[in-house]
Amino acid sequence: MKENLAYESIRSMQQELTFTALRKHFQQRELKLDEAQLRTLKLIGDDGLYTNLALLLSEQCEHSLKVAVFQGSTRAVFRDRREFTGSLLQQLYDAYAFIDNYNKTKATFHGLERLDTQDYPPEAVREVLLNCLMHRDYSFSGSTLVNIYDDRIEFISLGGLVTGLKMETIFIGVSQTRNPALAAVFYRLRLIESFGTGIEKIQQSYLDAAAKPEFIAVYGGFKVVLPNVNEVQAKELGISETQECYGFADEKDKVMQLAAMQGYVTRKQVEDALQVKTTKAYMLLQELCDAGRLAPIGVGRSRKYISR
Repeated sequence: MKENLAYESIRSMQQELTFTALRKHFQQRELKLDEAQLRTLKLIGDDGLYTNLALLLSEQCEHSLKVAVFQGSTRAVFRDRREFTGSLLQQLYDAYAFIDNYNKTKATFHGLERLDTQDYPPEAVREVLLNCLMHRDYSFSGSTLVNIYDDRIEFISLGGLVTGLKMETIFIGVSQTRNPALAAVFYRLRLIESFGTGIEKIQQSYLDAAAKPEFIAVYGGFKVVLPNVNEVQAKELGISETQECYGFADEKDKVMQLAAMQGYVTRKQVEDALQVKTTKAYMLLQELCDAGRLAPIGVGRSRKYISR
């Protein structure tokens, strides 16, 4: 425990650091970030040098967050992937936006009233991402992992529980963060309201859902599994294909599947696979490019679109 707490406060081996993302978020909240504040927040140590906390919040951060998307409920068919680097703050926002692209919305009707339900409660996704970055053990060099399946999202972080705590302890509200200075920065930026409320918020967001989140702690690792509430509902209603619940929303997923299978996709392939006209195919590809999921290569008829 002492070694883990010391990591963020010891001197960084990298001293050429930039804080573009950190300064942007402080400015957005009208907070100062001068040298005195860097010392108060413990980004600068007593020796006047940057700490590992500063490294984590800088563009030179050596840790990354990887997101992989799979077809179905196994890792057999790979659909998409992204690796997010730079400041932990930038990783947080970029990863959330990427996951949100796969957080589809199902519309149901009760009489004339329409009810839209996302696969995963946004509050739960947000809280799990925050916990992954705030509580992981950064003395490990591995990446934080997020695996998206049709029926669930798995979030895996390194370090496990802080020494001396058990899952039973966490569920009664006891909190001991591994990186208190990092948590204090997140608190200052109003990303968290108070310490130790993350798991409770995740559970509350699934209060009315049939399936509940899973929290799995093992030696050296911690995993949170968020079930797809719409997938569970579809199975309960006897619907064999989740795709039938979404209709148009799955067309983009089909395009991403084509790109994943052969490394790229063309407009003509989209037309043939989806049985749509040129304008519709182009619109789907353009929206995927705008969302950062595809990138165009080449011009004219030879243009291809690759996964990003």
